[in-house]
Amino acid sequence: MFRISLAALALTATAASAQIADTTTYSTQGQGPALGFTLRGGVKSAPEYFGASETGFGPTASVELNHFRLGGYTFGNPDPLYEPRGFGLIGSLRYIGERDDSDNPELAGLDDVDASLELGAGVRYATRNLEAFGKVRYGVIGHEGFVGELGADVIARPTDRLTLTLGPRALFGDSDYSSTYFGVTAAEAGNSSFTEFDAGGGLVSTGVELGAGYQINDNWGIDATVNYDRLRGDAADSPITVDDTAVSASIGVTRRFTLGF
Repeated sequence: MFRISLAALALTATAASAQIADTTTYSTQGQGPALGFTLRGGVKSAPEYFGASETGFGPTASVELNHFRLGGYTFGNPDPLYEPRGFGLIGSLRYIGERDDSDNPELAGLDDVDASLELGAGVRYATRNLEAFGKVRYGVIGHEGFVGELGADVIARPTDRLTLTLGPRALFGDSDYSSTYFGVTAAEAGNSSFTEFDAGGGLVSTGVELGAGYQINDNWGIDATVNYDRLRGDAADSPITVDDTAVSASIGVTRRFTLGF
C-alpha cells in the first residue's frame, strides 16, 4: 500500500520484511556452506500514494538470510527447504517511495514527501499450519516516525512444494508518521485546495493478505501476494485520502544462493 515508481526499489518480503531464520544452532564444526540467502525480484501494483485512487506499477525486491556460519558457529539452517518453528526474532524493513505533486497534480500545494526507509525487528511464532508476528520499525530515512505491524496466517500445504497463506494485518503509526502522509499544515492549506488537518497517531489500517508460494526446486521458486487494506482513524478522515480502501498485488521469482568460504 505504498506508491511505486519505476525508479523505486521496494524492499519487501512476504510480509514486507527481511527475515532472519529464527532458530540458531551452534556447532564447533567448520563444514558445510558458510552463507545461505534468498533473493526475490518481481513486480507490484499498489496505490500511487496512501489514500490515492490511482494504481501504480513497479519493481519489488527482497532479501532473506537463511544460514550463516562464522568460524565454528552456525546460525540458521543450511537446508533450502527448512521452515523454522516456535518463537524467534525477525528483522523488518520497508521502503516508501516519494510523494510528488508533479506526478499527482491533485496534490498541488502540498509539500513533497521524500522517500522513506524503515528498519526494525519483531518476534514470530510459527507452527506447521499457523504463524503470528509483531514488528516495530523506525523511519531512519524520511518520515522519522515509528510504525508497528501485527499479523497472523493460516498455512495450507496442498503439496510438499506449494504453500498457501491467509491472514489479517494491522498497521499502526505514531503522530510523526501520520502527519507526514495524512496531515495538512496551515501553510499547505493556504497553498492548496485541502483544509488544515492534524493527523494523530494510532491505528492506520487493517486488512487481509493472501499469499502463495511454489518451490520449483531447491534453488528456484515463485511467489505471489494479494492484499486488501482499509485506512482507519485519522488516515481515513484525512482530506488527502480519496479512497480509504486499497488493493495491492505482487508476483516474483526467488533464487536461493549458497556460498562456502
